[in-house]
Amino acid sequence: MKRVAILISGGGSNMLALVRDMAGDHPARPVLVASNDPAATGLEKAAALGIPVAAIDHRAFGRDREAFEAALAEKIDAASPDILCLAGFMRILTPGFIRRYEGRMLNIHPSLLPKYPGLHTHARALAAGDTEAGCAVHEVTAELDAGPILGQARLPVLPGDTEAALAARVLTLEHRLYPKVLRRFATGDRTPVLLD
Repeated sequence: MKRVAILISGGGSNMLALVRDMAGDHPARPVLVASNDPAATGLEKAAALGIPVAAIDHRAFGRDREAFEAALAEKIDAASPDILCLAGFMRILTPGFIRRYEGRMLNIHPSLLPKYPGLHTHARALAAGDTEAGCAVHEVTAELDAGPILGQARLPVLPGDTEAALAARVLTLEHRLYPKVLRRFATGDRTPVLLD
């Protein structure tokens, strides 16, 4: 049984999708939900499900990203996870942190990577006149949103779509895609999951 730690920064909707799927015959179980924001409401949701939680406030470390990451890694390592899932974790990680968990850290991104790495993905897709949008799960590497793609899900951009409307629809896709990718990844299978 693989042990999974999940990193969040907010409400944790993708975390909940992952946790709810990790039951029954699933090859993994959640062992920690951690956040860089002690006020992240996802921490309460995880705790209510009986999952150990940890909060390391990045603001307490000022600009010292390595010190923040060292404190975070201490909490992660204490849970001995096999897999680390970034689920709305809004901190850019240093190459040193990424190396520490290389090959076992996943992230979900709200665009059809390699299109639109970084932020404001939905606004960029609309501005470009794209006819479809979606999300991708990838392995985390030192280059932002550029690791091997382990899954993608797509949907049409509708006439009159706003950034908020598109984001809401893509989020429901994320909740379907990420659990499927994690389930496959936890068995050692890196074949990409494709959803339409």
